[in-house]
Amino acid sequence: MRSYFYRKFFRQDMASPQIIVVGSIITDLISYTDVFPKPGESKRGSNFKFNCGGKGANQAVSAAKLGSNVKMIACIGDDIFGKENVIKIKESGVNVDGVLICKENRTGVASIMIDKNGENITVVNLGANLLMNVDKIRQIEDEIRKSSLVMLQNGISREGILECMRIAQRNNVQVLYNGAPGIRDLDQEYLQLTDYFVVNENEAECLSPVPLTSDNDFIMCAMKLIKIVKKAVIITRGSKSTIVAIKDGNIECCQIMNDKVKAIDTNGAGDCFCGAFAHAIITNKFTIKDGVFFASKAAALSVQKTGTQTSYPTIDEVNQILQII
Repeated sequence: MRSYFYRKFFRQDMASPQIIVVGSIITDLISYTDVFPKPGESKRGSNFKFNCGGKGANQAVSAAKLGSNVKMIACIGDDIFGKENVIKIKESGVNVDGVLICKENRTGVASIMIDKNGENITVVNLGANLLMNVDKIRQIEDEIRKSSLVMLQNGISREGILECMRIAQRNNVQVLYNGAPGIRDLDQEYLQLTDYFVVNENEAECLSPVPLTSDNDFIMCAMKLIKIVKKAVIITRGSKSTIVAIKDGNIECCQIMNDKVKAIDTNGAGDCFCGAFAHAIITNKFTIKDGVFFASKAAALSVQKTGTQTSYPTIDEVNQILQII
């Protein structure tokens, strides 16, 4: 096992194909508390942190820290939150030339609470992120055409997401779509234009007419979605197994077991997974299952630290884990 993953993950050409991330940049205002307050109740916090985040930015940083060539396309406000985010994203190795400063709105903000078990509750105000509309997306068609993969989430306008997918389709560029936050009335065209569709349990349930409670429920959900999605449906489930449905001539569905680790902070773990999976998949050196395995290891490392982007592992840290398997 060790030699197999050494060959596939450790000896990558660092002049990797480009990933374009079109998504959100958000400032995380994080309060830590032992127990979440009930409605109408106040709880004393044990700590507070100010972090740079947003699903788009997080995923860009995750892929870049692993060695991918990543460019971020986003809108921020003309404020200190936006400027601080851009500085931190750039420090992580992401090209920020595509980040636009928009005076019409403020940089997005997320209010996050994290309990003693590392679980989180989040309320997001998207702010300037919603200014990434169809017109702005059309201005970056050349950037998309030159890339190998476009990574998207539900952090910008729906029309902007769909236009980005259509441009990618016209130019034979792969699309990784993280359907987060979940959308219940998601049009099938989004899935039809997606190569890799990644959701967690709650987001998968948004697309199901019935509650999903068992492994078999999630397998059946993935099997239904893969009939629409081009290549793969991935349902991440924290410490439980990840459900993977793959379309490669025939349709295959499997479960990939995840490491049991002591989670300190799960915030942003799904974004870490997406960035790591994108990093793995664009090399074209290994299978979708291998990419999920690799991404699961990266996400498991991230939840063992506090913070969001700051918790994401480097390629050396992931390699160290893979070498002891």
